Amino acid sequence: MSKSGELPYQRVLLKLSGEALAGNSGFGIDPEKAAYIAQRVREVYELGMQVAIVIGGGNLWRGEPAAKLGMERSTADHMGMIATVMNGLALQDAIERLGIITRVQTAVQMNSIAEPYIRLRAIRHMEKGRVVILTGGIGTPYFTTDSAAALRASEIDADVIVKATKVDGVYSDDPVHNPNATRFGRLAYQDVLDRHLRVMDTTAFTLCQENEMPIVVLNFWNPDDLVKALRGDTSVGTLICD
Repeated sequence: MSKSGELPYQRVLLKLSGEALAGNSGFGIDPEKAAYIAQRVREVYELGMQVAIVIGGGNLWRGEPAAKLGMERSTADHMGMIATVMNGLALQDAIERLGIITRVQTAVQMNSIAEPYIRLRAIRHMEKGRVVILTGGIGTPYFTTDSAAALRASEIDADVIVKATKVDGVYSDDPVHNPNATRFGRLAYQDVLDRHLRVMDTTAFTLCQENEMPIVVLNFWNPDDLVKALRGDTSVGTLICD
């Protein structure tokens, strides 16, 4: 890897929804989507940045709707955690096909499949040039993968969380329904709260605010936006920080 001293970030945590891996039906794992994600990860890796990834499991299982239909919430959420491990393994395969060594760690122990999540080991992997995929949420029910991303980013001393979405930043209103909605290039944490903007769930966002963890929201499906944002280009995405 090349040196990245001139870049604004050295260690990045990429937060992906499970749906990022899904095909047109919204469910399952699409190998082409996995290959697309792997290519974006390689571009960041080749900048010289250390990369961690937190991925959701909504393409395979969603615990909250199941709980509303009567399933015990803890059971539903544990199934969701296992789904994130499946996604992590699929993503590991796609990234390693590009020649990048990758490790999957999980907060739900599956020792024959993935490493247990150990903070210092995750950091050491990144220092050695490996991409680390952090799965299993935080290992307990009632927490989203947004919260897992906020917690893990703080634990591994990441410089920024990149929240990968289908929208090119945070807007003053829903840009789909309001063509006059404007994109914010930069926001303070308090601005997000005052304007009631939906960036992450409340627990995750509060954790980022308390730990002064910057958040970049961008359209992951615009191929150039991720690298541009991580180079400090404010023409793409929205940066949330103090």
